[in-house]
Amino acid sequence: MQRRPVISALACGLVTTIFDAQAQSATKIHRVGFLTHASSEQSARYFGAFNEGLRSFGYVENRNVVVMPRFGDGTLERLPELAADLVRSRPDVIVTGSQPLAIAAQRATATIPVVMVGVADPVGIGLIANLARPGRNVTGLSIDAGPEMGGKSVELLRELAPGLSRVGVLRHVIYPVENNAALEAAAKTMNIAIEVVEVRDASEIEAGFARLKLLRVGAAIILGTFFWVHRRQVAELAIRDRLPAFHALKDFSDAGLLVSYGANLEHLYGRAASYVDRILRGAKPGELAVEQPTKFDLVINLRTAKALGLKIPPSLLARADEVIQ
Repeated sequence: MQRRPVISALACGLVTTIFDAQAQSATKIHRVGFLTHASSEQSARYFGAFNEGLRSFGYVENRNVVVMPRFGDGTLERLPELAADLVRSRPDVIVTGSQPLAIAAQRATATIPVVMVGVADPVGIGLIANLARPGRNVTGLSIDAGPEMGGKSVELLRELAPGLSRVGVLRHVIYPVENNAALEAAAKTMNIAIEVVEVRDASEIEAGFARLKLLRVGAAIILGTFFWVHRRQVAELAIRDRLPAFHALKDFSDAGLLVSYGANLEHLYGRAASYVDRILRGAKPGELAVEQPTKFDLVINLRTAKALGLKIPPSLLARADEVIQ
């Protein structure tokens, strides 16, 4: 019986096992925070896009990364509490979307890197110093190509509703007032008046539409991601009140709003993984340029147009990236 080769094989296997165990124990497990005001179910598509992005850079859940989500279940008022709780868990980086979320994360920490996703005009609201060198602990992806994007919504509504002279803006009080500046400036050049109506929570959405009706606006712009959780209600109220309405996100036109024009938010969440990867490899967020989207999708809901009694100009239909029949 040849015992020496058997013993050698066993010894070799033992060494390999020990080496693998040491290598596994030496692998750093990165901690990534994920902050959203929506519920886990509502956020699944965007959360999934981000996780898929992480996998493309070699990050595997519980092997070399742990993603720690905090869900607000549709309540913006909980953001400071959720952000503070996330900071206490000491993540290596925090990923968060939209203006109030990014602002809450930045107020909660000046040291932990924050990757924002889909924030409008981050320079104008003071979140970063400039796009090329953000300067502090926040970087990531904006949702627009500059303040001039604010006028695009008014232009589209004017094409959809010829003779438009008054547009209502429905927004949540938590959003910075700077959001309105570019939009109001663009509307002024078109001789269109802007009427702003603010809501504090979901219970005031219907009252907000009632206020728009009293102001006799001819169309509405739904501003900010707060309404994303309530987009079906918003679309139904706009149709009920016969208001051509706009939002930047395609999810709103899918839900029944007349028109949307903006970047693909799912794609932006996937792209956010590249920022996380660079930060985890040692890059400083203040030195990572903020990325602006280069593609914007125009989506028109033709069913809603028919319900509103609107005839969409053929030239506008030809420009649309998607027409919902």
